[in-house]
Amino acid sequence: QVQLVESGGGSVQAGGSLKLSCADSGYIGRRCRMAWFRQAPGKERELVSYIRSDGTTTYADSVKGRFTISQDNAKKTLYLQMNSLKNEDTGVYYCAAARFPSCLWVDWGQGTQVTVSS
Repeated sequence: QVQLVESGGGSVQAGGSLKLSCADSGYIGRRCRMAWFRQAPGKERELVSYIRSDGTTTYADSVKGRFTISQDNAKKTLYLQMNSLKNEDTGVYYCAAARFPSCLWVDWGQGTQVTVSS
């Protein structure tokens, strides 16, 4: 069965870095796009970044210049390199993946906690 498993979350001081990974398995087709969402306590889930099958990337304004999304197609793994972390980056980060032809976020990971402290 299709499953996305995030890893790499943890606690880090403000200004530090973390790299999240998302292993995508069980889906035989090519992903339309893959993404990282996050949800802070008391807030709605928001799109952080996504990468299309052609490598095109999109970032939320709040993370531009600090986060980098990438993927290793051979390993079927998505990454999110997070630098210069801020307290407001704290939350549960979710990996999501879309299938052709809808390109909707239909597959989700369980989430990994990222906590940024001062």
